[in-house]
Order: sequence, then structure tokens, then C-alpha cells
Amino acid sequence: MGVIKITQEFTSPIARDRVFKAVVLESNILLPKLLPQFFKSIDLLKGDGGVGSIEQVNFTESSQFKYMKNRLDELDKEKFMCKYTMIESDALGDKLDSIAYEMIFESSDDGGSVCKMTSEYRTLGGYEVKEEEIKAGKVSAMGIYKVVEAYLLENPNVYA
Repeated sequence: MGVIKITQEFTSPIARDRVFKAVVLESNILLPKLLPQFFKSIDLLKGDGGVGSIEQVNFTESSQFKYMKNRLDELDKEKFMCKYTMIESDALGDKLDSIAYEMIFESSDDGGSVCKMTSEYRTLGGYEVKEEEIKAGKVSAMGIYKVVEAYLLENPNVYA
């Protein structure tokens, strides 16, 4: 099994505690609300939402994928950090075993925040993740992040 590690950063004018709540703690409610054209539902399959819990993200018919299951591996609300692993999905196909994610939210000097995200693609066999696949994943993550950011800017009391 090979591992390809990708990092990216998102800056935001929104304070880290609000972004963390929206993107990590309340994403199961917020993403289907803000992006109903992509997210049908996000359902808790196992656990209480804490470490070890498994969520299933169900996509709409307009998506190229049907679902994905994510396991919460680590959650530190005081350090604004979350680690989770995509353990099952039609997006993994027969080329990827899993994708592990780490998100750390830091305060920026201007009162906003920086999200540092690391993705580890764990491949099967000798498969090599293509540059366009990585780029597509980054663009998707940035798009979701910007929709959440816009919502928080328009609604300053949400998650305050």
C-alpha cells in the first residue's frame, strides 16, 4: 500500500471557533442545508458523534458518487483539531484503501482563521493518484469551505 500526502491551507475572516463548529461539529446539519444539490443527508451510523463514530454522507443524484463513510479518529475541541478517515465509498473504487484527513484550525492575527488540512491517500497495489484527482479534491474542499464561510459572514450570530 502506498501513501500520498497532500496539504492545503484555507484562510478565512471568520474566527476559528465559529469555522470549527460549522465545518467539524455541525457539518452533518449545515452541509445538507447549504448544499442540498450535492448532499442528501449525513447520517450517524455508529457511535455518539465522538471518536470512533461512523457517519455516512449520502450524495444527491447529481453527484458522480453515491455515498461515503467516515470514521472519526480524533477530536480535540480545545485545540480545534479533527482527524477522520474515509473508510468506505464508491469514490475509493478499487484503487484506494482509504483517505485520512487531519484538520487544524488556528487563529490568525486579523481575528480570522487558518485551516490547515492534510489528506493521506492510501492506495492499493501500485496505483498512483493522478495530479488531476488531487486537484479535483482540493477544488471541492475549497468550494465547500467557501460556501460555509459565506454563510457565516452573512449570519454573524450563527455559532458565535
